[in-house]
Amino acid sequence: MDQQKIDRLRAEKIAPQTHLINGRHVPASDGGTMDVTSPIDGARLTTMARGTAEDMQAATAAARAAFEDGRWADQPPSARKNVMLKWADLIEANALELAVLGVRDNGTEIGMALKAEPGSAAGSIRYYAEALDKVYGEIAPTGHDVMGLIHKEPVGVVGAIIPWNFPLMIGAWKLGPALAMGNSVVLKPAETASLTLLRLVELAHEAGLPDGVLNVVTGEGAVVGEAMGLSMDIDVLAFTGSGATGRRLLEYAARSNLKRVYLELGGKSPNIVFADAPNLDEAAKVTAMGIFRNSGQVCVAGSRLLVDASIQDDFTAAVVKAAEALRVGDPLVLDNHIGAVHSERQLAQNLQFIETGVAEGGSLLTGGTRLLEDTGGTYMAPTVISDVQPQATLAQREVFGPVLAVSSFSDEAEAIAIANATDYGLAGAVWTANLSRAQRMVRAVRTGVMHVNTYGGADGTVPLGGVGQSGNGHDKSLHALDKYINLKTAWIKL
Repeated sequence: MDQQKIDRLRAEKIAPQTHLINGRHVPASDGGTMDVTSPIDGARLTTMARGTAEDMQAATAAARAAFEDGRWADQPPSARKNVMLKWADLIEANALELAVLGVRDNGTEIGMALKAEPGSAAGSIRYYAEALDKVYGEIAPTGHDVMGLIHKEPVGVVGAIIPWNFPLMIGAWKLGPALAMGNSVVLKPAETASLTLLRLVELAHEAGLPDGVLNVVTGEGAVVGEAMGLSMDIDVLAFTGSGATGRRLLEYAARSNLKRVYLELGGKSPNIVFADAPNLDEAAKVTAMGIFRNSGQVCVAGSRLLVDASIQDDFTAAVVKAAEALRVGDPLVLDNHIGAVHSERQLAQNLQFIETGVAEGGSLLTGGTRLLEDTGGTYMAPTVISDVQPQATLAQREVFGPVLAVSSFSDEAEAIAIANATDYGLAGAVWTANLSRAQRMVRAVRTGVMHVNTYGGADGTVPLGGVGQSGNGHDKSLHALDKYINLKTAWIKL
C-alpha cells in the first residue's frame, strides 16, 4: 500500500449522504440528518439521512415491486451471475477508496480493513455469483404413477441489518446469497458506519443491478430498524449485532408477519492453550492478535484465554509482551498495528468492564487505559486481566473491546467445563500437539467455529454461525443460500 495515496483519500471531502431507494438518492422524508463523526480524531466527516418509518416503508415497497415484476428474480441465472461478477470487479477496482472510507468511518486499522472489507466483500459476491447457476431443484423418489418435484424459489424481500465493525464484509455475507437467489433486499446499515455500504450499493447499480432490487435506508435502529422488523412486507430478516436487539427483532416478527429472523449475536469465545501446544511463542502472538485486532471489535474474538495451570505464568507473560509490542494509533498510518475504538460510548463501556473485572478479583497485567486522548480520537491500550473466575462478569459478558480475560484450568475436563460455562457459542480454539485431544475438544466445546492451533481465518467456503445465545442460521458457504430460498413441492399425477 502507498501511504501517500492513503493520505490523499483521507483528505477527500465526503458529500452529504442520502438513502438509496429504487435506484435514486433521496433525503429523509422529514429532511432529518445525522452527523458522521470519525473515531480517528473526533472530526465531523459529513451528514447522512436520519431515516423515518416512512422511508423504510418506501424502500420496502420498492423492493416488493421489483420482486413481483421479476426484473431480477426472473432473469436467467447467467444474467444475474454476470451482474454480480461485474459488481465484484468494481469492488476490487475501488478497494482502496472503500477501505479508507470505511476506516475514516469506523476506525479499523487500514491493513486489516483492506483485506477484511472490500477484499472479503468482492470475494463473497463473486463466490455467490459463481454458485447461483449450480443450485438445482430435486426429484423425489416416488412411485411410477406420480412425480414429486421440489422447487427452490426466492423468498421475496429480505431485510438486512448490518453492524458497524465490518460493514462491507458482513453486508456481503448477506447480500451475496440473498441476491444470488433472486430476492430483493432492503439494507439498514449501522447509524455509526453507513458510508461504505452506501458506496457498495452505488457500485451494484453501476454493475447493472436493476433499480429497486437493492435499497438502503440509513438512520437509527430504534426507528428504521424497528420499522423493518415490524414490516408486513419483509419475508426474511438477517441481522448481526447485539443480543438485546436480536430479541427485539424476534418480538417484531411475532407482532407482524412471522418473518423468518436469522441472528448472529456475538460471543465470549474461549481460546484454550494446553501445555503441549506445538509452539507456545507463536500461540502467544496469535492469541494477542485474536483479541486485539480491530481493537477487539470482532464477533469471533478470542476474548477468554483458558491456559493450562502448569504454564499459566510464562504463557500469560508472553501474551502480555505481545500485547505491549502492538502500536496503537491512527488507523490510516501503515506503521500502526491497532486502530481506534469505534466510538466514545464503546470506549467508556470497555473501561467500565475493566473496572468491574478488577473489582471482582481480576489482576490487571497491562493496559486498561485510554490512549492518545489529545488527538480527539478514541484509542485504548490492549488490556490483559488474569485470575478471572469463570462466573465473573468479564468471563460472561461480551465486552467487544481489546480486553482479554485470563483463567486457568488443571485438566481437559475442567477446560471444557469453563469453555462451556457461558450462554454464548460462536467461536473457540484449542492449542495442542495431541490430535486425539484436539478432536475431543472440537466435539466437546459448544460453539459454531472451532480453531485448532490457530485463531481466526477461514474463507467463504465454510459456514459461520453460533449456538446458544450467539444466534441461529449461518453466513458464508453454500449453507447461507438456505436462508434465502423457499422449498415448494409439486405433486404431479402421471
